[in-house]
Amino acid sequence: MLDYASLAALAAVVREGSFERAAAALGVTPSAVSQRVKALEERLGTVLVVRGQPCLATATGGRLCAHAERVRLLEGEMAADLPGLAATAAPGPVTLRVAVNADSLGTWFVPAAAAFAEATGTLLDLVLDAEEHTADRLRSGEVLAAVTADPVPVQGCRTVPLGALRYVATASPAFVSRHFAAGVTAEALSRAPALRFDRRDRLQLRWAETVSGGDASGPVHWIPSTQGFIDAALAGLGWGMNPVALVEPHLRAGRLVALQPGRPLDVKLHWQHARLGAKLIDRLTRDVIAAARAGLV
Repeated sequence: MLDYASLAALAAVVREGSFERAAAALGVTPSAVSQRVKALEERLGTVLVVRGQPCLATATGGRLCAHAERVRLLEGEMAADLPGLAATAAPGPVTLRVAVNADSLGTWFVPAAAAFAEATGTLLDLVLDAEEHTADRLRSGEVLAAVTADPVPVQGCRTVPLGALRYVATASPAFVSRHFAAGVTAEALSRAPALRFDRRDRLQLRWAETVSGGDASGPVHWIPSTQGFIDAALAGLGWGMNPVALVEPHLRAGRLVALQPGRPLDVKLHWQHARLGAKLIDRLTRDVIAAARAGLV
């Protein structure tokens, strides 16, 4: 069996970023926190925390932290129903760790997070990853819920379809004049610089292949920011797939143009969460579904 005092110390160190702040949160000395984490590492035979500023969990440490947060979540709800347990409950508000893709965070997800936090007082720890990979965070136990493009339920999780995030290929009028004067062809796409979020971002390639009917990969600018994508397109740095909700004002004003009007790319999203029977997870799910209905296709 795990020593839950040591597990709570580990989770506090990772959550707070240092042994000193973890000690203050738990109401013990930094030495006590250090001893508990060290004892847990020795028992399991592996390093759980990379000491630094801030302290970071290793892969194994992250899984243990997620388990600790699940236990804390369930114990907190039990203490609310059984006041006699309140004195033994972990101090401070519960923190839910959720994986979400950057474009969802930049468009429709924040209203759900705000409504949930205001209603429950719960804190959110949002982990950014591509929508094709957020489900992996659930599989590893790192998060309790995720916005994902993967419709296949992770073991022990429930899946709810949310709708689709609609993207449109956009660029500045000057960029289109320079690179697509003869139309959006495979040859033009192979020469025009594209914008990509990171090495796992394939939205531009998917759209280009759909439009051209073949491999239309070309030179790439790497822009790991949702707003940076828009700014780069406005500046004429390249063309990219942007959420319609974010670029619609620029399209109406003529600051950006669609490379092929009427040819959007819809990315279907799902909400997956651990089957905990926890009221907070259920409440967050309701708020996420409501926000998705308002912000997704």
